[in-house]
Amino acid sequence: MPQARYKQLVDRLAADIRQGRLKPGTVLPTHRQLAAEEGISLATATRTYAELQAMGLVAGEVGRGTFVREPLPLGQDAEMHVASGDLVDLTFNYPALPAQTEALRTALRQLASAGELDSLLRYQPHGGRPHERAVVAEHLKSRGLAVSADTVLIVSGAIHGLATVAMSLLQPGDVLAVDALSYPGIKVVAEQCRLELVAIPAAGMGPDLDALEALCRSRRVRAVYCMPTLHNPLGWVMPPSQRHALIDLARRHGLLLVEDGTYAFLEKRAPPALAALAPDITVHVSSLSKSVAAGLRFGFVSAPPALIPRINRAIRATVWNTPSLVTSIACQWLQDGTVARLERDKRRDASARQAIAGRVLSQFRTVGHPASYFIWMPMPQEVRADAVAMRLREENILVSTSQPYAMTSQPPHAIRLALGSVSHASLQQALEVVARVVGNLGY
Repeated sequence: MPQARYKQLVDRLAADIRQGRLKPGTVLPTHRQLAAEEGISLATATRTYAELQAMGLVAGEVGRGTFVREPLPLGQDAEMHVASGDLVDLTFNYPALPAQTEALRTALRQLASAGELDSLLRYQPHGGRPHERAVVAEHLKSRGLAVSADTVLIVSGAIHGLATVAMSLLQPGDVLAVDALSYPGIKVVAEQCRLELVAIPAAGMGPDLDALEALCRSRRVRAVYCMPTLHNPLGWVMPPSQRHALIDLARRHGLLLVEDGTYAFLEKRAPPALAALAPDITVHVSSLSKSVAAGLRFGFVSAPPALIPRINRAIRATVWNTPSLVTSIACQWLQDGTVARLERDKRRDASARQAIAGRVLSQFRTVGHPASYFIWMPMPQEVRADAVAMRLREENILVSTSQPYAMTSQPPHAIRLALGSVSHASLQQALEVVARVVGNLGY
């Protein structure tokens, strides 16, 4: 269905405000002037300004006019914020279980009594000490990846891994194909490395490979960034047939596959990773940020042997090496079963949270995975995601709109609900407010 003319005008003005073309404090045309300039009725001009005001982008002052407001970052960028105590944060996932704090105390006590404590005060090899890389390699083998310590590097979280891959393996101006909705961090990496992101639409449980094929025929695509197992934000798990088709396409066109496995631990019976099926053309990036703790900042990259030295140099140029203390704790937990236990418990926890969301939001269309920590909630045409986010902010609930996740200039109207950072009781209460607000706005 074609988008209503006034909604196109709302989107254009909203984009001008968010991108700084209309500065805060700018006085906008009067309702009559806007109607004349745009060839619309006075009632439509009034409705346009009303929607912008509901989105928190403009403010009308009696006798003075309509002014641009400073837009609030309600899920509009990929930067972390710190929510105050009275806010329920459904924007970021940092799932934690009660036993984790005691596990950290125990690990620190064990580390303090270790005989090699003084070695942690010295510089370490950039990609990790050989025995630590071997520990990570064993962990990846449990995920079906036939890797060795020589093809694994330790990094400071998945986003650092992605940045080092982009810095070392891609050149400014290279085309990086990416899902039309994807992890916001890849936009930041692409911007810093001056890569051109080209969005691929979705087709069922994965990217539209016909669209990717057409792109490769018309442009020189260098790499594809993808999340085949538990996609963020849509939660899909690509079926084996589509994985093999993607690999065949990549081989035909000489593409590098960059696989993000950060949330993959939540799908216990996932198909083989791309790095297991095509290790010669795949770089696999993951971390313990979601499976253990966001503050640990421990990640890992596995890559074809020929690419390891280049990525290793990028680690040297950015952080030199992952902090020794963090690496020691993470490797200890990988070896003693703590990570495996936390992953098992978090799969149960995520399933329980999805069950809560399923009950509370049963009357709405949602997209997700039954064991994930987030839900994608598309809005119908008459409901604007910005207005939903603003109204929920007034109710002390933070949600993300589609803006951070959209790789195109026209984000769909949808919100993403992160389920993993509050208690079950708080989550249910917050989702009940979400249901009420969205329903009252005309869903």
